[in-house]
Amino acid sequence: YEKPNSAGVPSNSRVLMLLGQLEKINGEAMVRDAETARQVTAKILHLIQTQGESAHTPTCHATSYSVVLCINTRDVQTILNILYILSELLTVGRGRRVGVFVSKGGTGILFQILLSNSKELPPSEELMLQLHSLLAKVGSKDRKFGVKARLSGALNVTVNLVKQNLQNAKLLLPCLQVLRVYSTNSVNAISLGKNGVVELMFKIIAPYSKKNTSLLKVALDALGALLKSKTNARRAVDGGHVPVLLALYLDWHRNDTRHRHMLIRKGLLVSLRNITNIKLGRKAFLEADGMRILYNSSTECLPVRTLDPLVNTSSLIMRKCFPKNRLPLPTIKSAFQYQLPHVPAAGPVAQLYSQPPGVDDVVDESDDNDETEADTENDTENEEDEKDHHTSNDDIETDLNKLHPKKNPGRPFEELRVYERFFSELSEDFQTASSTSSSSSFSSSTAPPRSPRPIIVPTAQALSPKLSATRQIQSPLLLGGIATRRVGGGGGSNWGSDCGSEGPEDEAGEGAVLEVPDTALLLPLHDPDVYVEMVKGTHSVPQYAEVAYPDYFGHITPTFREPHQERVYGVQRSKIFQDIERLIHPNDILDKVVYDLDIPSCPVIEDDGESLKFNSQFESGNLRKAIQVRKYEYDLVLNSDINSNHYHQWFYFEVSGMRVGTTYRFNIINCEKSNSQFNYGMQVLMYSVQEAISGRPRWVRTGTDICYYKNHFARSSIAAGGQKGKSYYTLTFSTSFRHKDDVCYFAYHYPYTYSTLKMHLSKLEALRTPQIYLRQDVLCETLGGNSCPLLTITAMPESNSNDHICQFRNRPLIFLSARVHPGETNASWVMKGTLEFLMGTSPLASSLREAYIFKIVPMLNPDGVVNGNHRCSLSGEDLNRQWQNPNPELHPTIYHTKSLLQYLAHIQRAPLVFCDYHGHSRKKNVFMYGCSVKETVWQSNISATSSDLQEDLGYRALPKILSQIAPAFSMASCSFVVERSKESTARVVVWREIGVQRSYTMESTLCGCDQGKYKGLQIGTRELEEMGAQFCVALLRLKRLTGLRNHQHLLDLESDIIGSHCPTTYVMDEDEPSFLEAIDYSAESNDEDAEPENEHGSEAHENPDHLDHLSDSETNHRD
Repeated sequence: YEKPNSAGVPSNSRVLMLLGQLEKINGEAMVRDAETARQVTAKILHLIQTQGESAHTPTCHATSYSVVLCINTRDVQTILNILYILSELLTVGRGRRVGVFVSKGGTGILFQILLSNSKELPPSEELMLQLHSLLAKVGSKDRKFGVKARLSGALNVTVNLVKQNLQNAKLLLPCLQVLRVYSTNSVNAISLGKNGVVELMFKIIAPYSKKNTSLLKVALDALGALLKSKTNARRAVDGGHVPVLLALYLDWHRNDTRHRHMLIRKGLLVSLRNITNIKLGRKAFLEADGMRILYNSSTECLPVRTLDPLVNTSSLIMRKCFPKNRLPLPTIKSAFQYQLPHVPAAGPVAQLYSQPPGVDDVVDESDDNDETEADTENDTENEEDEKDHHTSNDDIETDLNKLHPKKNPGRPFEELRVYERFFSELSEDFQTASSTSSSSSFSSSTAPPRSPRPIIVPTAQALSPKLSATRQIQSPLLLGGIATRRVGGGGGSNWGSDCGSEGPEDEAGEGAVLEVPDTALLLPLHDPDVYVEMVKGTHSVPQYAEVAYPDYFGHITPTFREPHQERVYGVQRSKIFQDIERLIHPNDILDKVVYDLDIPSCPVIEDDGESLKFNSQFESGNLRKAIQVRKYEYDLVLNSDINSNHYHQWFYFEVSGMRVGTTYRFNIINCEKSNSQFNYGMQVLMYSVQEAISGRPRWVRTGTDICYYKNHFARSSIAAGGQKGKSYYTLTFSTSFRHKDDVCYFAYHYPYTYSTLKMHLSKLEALRTPQIYLRQDVLCETLGGNSCPLLTITAMPESNSNDHICQFRNRPLIFLSARVHPGETNASWVMKGTLEFLMGTSPLASSLREAYIFKIVPMLNPDGVVNGNHRCSLSGEDLNRQWQNPNPELHPTIYHTKSLLQYLAHIQRAPLVFCDYHGHSRKKNVFMYGCSVKETVWQSNISATSSDLQEDLGYRALPKILSQIAPAFSMASCSFVVERSKESTARVVVWREIGVQRSYTMESTLCGCDQGKYKGLQIGTRELEEMGAQFCVALLRLKRLTGLRNHQHLLDLESDIIGSHCPTTYVMDEDEPSFLEAIDYSAESNDEDAEPENEHGSEAHENPDHLDHLSDSETNHRD
């Protein structure tokens, strides 16, 4: 043979020459001249083995192809030579060659050889070994491999070989490698199961041994793939293999002390994981004491970080098998009853009213893990992407008729004429002096009659040093004849005793003097006295008679920065392990109810001082039940919205009786959204009364070890919109307290009550100068008997000359609203910023008032806010889904707000801008949703003519200006796509029916920012109020843009401001980057599989297929 030349050319030409010879003797000649064929193939093999580098030349592609074609012989040695040649060729080239080989039909030919040679008895062991080694190499690159194997009959050949060679490790290994590839096809897996392969694998897997470990690893991989089929999982359970797997796992766990065989241990766990995807498997796992075995072994693995994949998979199995419980409640309907004047004909509220008692919280026996036949382990990424893409686009409006705004006032003008009284500024002549004053002040017109119930305001009796430390802190006391003394002078104001109680509290004397920090100096628009007056006129379903300290004292933004909380490595896992301990060590669990709104007479359950005291019986409060689980750990249950059985997210409650320096853990166990910004740096808010009395009245971000994950409490399908097998989620956080005898409050976000709004509006009245036109009207009464305020703000005309009055009346209108969702308190803080800016004395503010007439409904859902709801009004419905057809009785605020807009459309004065302020719980920054035909069409597959897409780009101007001037605002998160699920929201209806092109929802984050000046910081009230002010400044800039007389100028300027290459953004609810910590917050392996969110090796699973992802099916909770 020639020595290989460095260039490799002689060798290659020699190979080609020999291939030519082989082709000549192919066919009949090969049968006769077997010896020649043997020699030629042996020479080719030798050349290829000695060729070195030149094996990478393209000639070899041709070689592999030609050799395949040459296979037409019964001679075992020739075939072996050819297989060796292929093996050599396919080993190099990073899999590209395998791809070429597959594309030329190589797999089918290998299967033919396998079948024809399996008929020889006994088949050549070496030949079978080489064939299977090659098939194992090729299998992973051939997407049709499993189907080809099944159709050709190769499947059974391999199975029979395995059965006959259980003791022959050398041949068994490649056979099992091929079997592993076959099993990833779900049809094959079922067929192999019928053929007894599951039992076969259990014969191969064995206790700890240093021999044949690679064989064991492959057998476990194959077994894991087979067990993804439910029928095979049942087979394994029926065969009694669950205890076997657990015993084997424990054996390897104990003996593999140097952690050399982690993959075998992982393989055993994957088999368990797949078996426990069925209910029978979970039952068998629990009966075999699987919880204790995996819990103990995982605890021992925790110190070794490289064993994390074992801990994570064990944790997944344990959570899946954790028995599902009901929430510890008598009913999941709200603890508060409010009878509606009439029940809507259909929908969830009607369903709620029609249910017989006791069926509202059914723990479904359905198997939430049996939703899919298999994990998506073998799905290609593209399929996953297509699926995601498909679901995200399903909701996009594709009906062009609906996409073109139709000015449709909907009601005859005669009916709408009554709304003229809310627009007196459009007809006012200013000839009489009195017309400058407010025609009907909201504050004064709603000054309440003396409340029949005593109002309780905070007092400091409980904080008096004279009390012994053992005495529990009192909640705010009944207000009656108690002097409140302002710190910093200002005199004490004496409350009238006619609204108090005569009782022992009155004799408290000295101790009852409350030192109120003089927030009036720091907070010009806050006044505790006025706040209490406003509370007296506020109507709540539970008839609250207490005032919470934070609302009474007020909140001053902290001067320090509050960065996003760093997520501690492994925090979620350790929390879940503590939850699993409850099942394993039930005797350690106290399970003591310490607060329960379902006992209305006495929600605070008195005890010996060993527990914290809770309270939520005040405006906007929400906490239904507190259960002491361990000495310093409490499970908290939130109340659902009134006339509803879900929407648990908003919380606001008081805690007292704490020990200083002790860390307490709080778990809110009935959250519903499948992910939360609490997983991405958001903290809860805490307000300390001791701090407030020391002159620092403020909400601060607090909490460590925060995470949000799926728990074992089952959600009734009745509450989950008919979906079976859903679970609740836990938000857990830990905190300690700095002051003895403190009273602290916790909230989801900065509270802003309805009474706070009324106080602010009465204070705004005081800011009015003769140049400001401010009118406060009552738009309507709500179901609960609260007034819905409507504000009109503009500038007085310069004089009462006709020209000036004409200019005054013809100013364009801006219509703003907020707080349709009570839990989105940030919307009220943004609105506060807007209102204060509009009433301010700056030149920008006066220019803005001269430019526009503002119509503002600052709180569209007072009842929801007062009663501590998260999303609904008293009707149990989301008011921002009622705009298409609001009911005047059930949705009065929406009905009348829409009527105002319909009236304006009728008189040809539709607003220039409509904006509804909201909060967003799963995204960072502030951003807008708008409406665009063009951008909606771009995002969908509908064909549209160019005339369909004629659209003024003006809708992008306002968000673009905001992105330039407001540091918290992000243009990248804005979307202008119209979705079907949003067609009854304010934004879409005002755009479609009233014809307002610039109709927006402005969403503010509850968490913080990941761009701009505030990047990495949690948002506070200062930034939210600043956003409200910046919105005003942006309107002024918009005025300058739209005020240009020359229309071409306007277009140039707008296209300039919009940016010529501005791509459309269609942003779904989740926008967390996919490289964050792997957050497996779900309890099922096949619940919602996706790629891990992985960052510096954090809590990730070894394989992406056990990770549950962060998208949310409830994408309609956006506007």
